[in-house]
Amino acid sequence: MSAHLLPIKETYKLDKITRIYLKEVVTRHGVPISIVSDRDSRFTSHFWKSLHKALGTRLDMSTAYHPQTDGQSEQTIQTLEDMLRACVIDFGSNWETHMPLVEFSYNNRYHTSIQAAPFEALYGRKCRSPICWAEDGESQLTGLELVHETTEKIVQIRKRMAAARDRQKSYADKRRKPLE
Repeated sequence: MSAHLLPIKETYKLDKITRIYLKEVVTRHGVPISIVSDRDSRFTSHFWKSLHKALGTRLDMSTAYHPQTDGQSEQTIQTLEDMLRACVIDFGSNWETHMPLVEFSYNNRYHTSIQAAPFEALYGRKCRSPICWAEDGESQLTGLELVHETTEKIVQIRKRMAAARDRQKSYADKRRKPLE
């Protein structure tokens, strides 16, 4: 499950969200088979439903007070929320400019559910990251400072992801009942 992190304001109207969706999702990956979303009025509107019916996309809505409709989606959302929260803590008011690095880190992290990183599952190969650039000597082409800065931020984001994963595991372990 590849993720795209797009800063979208609650004030955006449906036509603007539709344009963003077409530009950022459909043009890169094609039309999805299904989408899991909350029951925001923009996603339950007649227009949104008609658009996806015409595109052949199944819309699955989580239920109020029972958001576990799709466990994988809920786990993804929890991980992304933790990552974005950490991004705000680490980068302050400049958090939005770092979202591409958060997205990059998420999509290149191993996911046990798919036995690969989302990037690798999508493209069939491992992604070369800025961490590899320093090893390959390509930093001469892109500027040592940029490579160093990007690498530091990705390492920082990865540490935050690991901490979030550990917190989630601890929470799940506390709620898990022993097998009888």
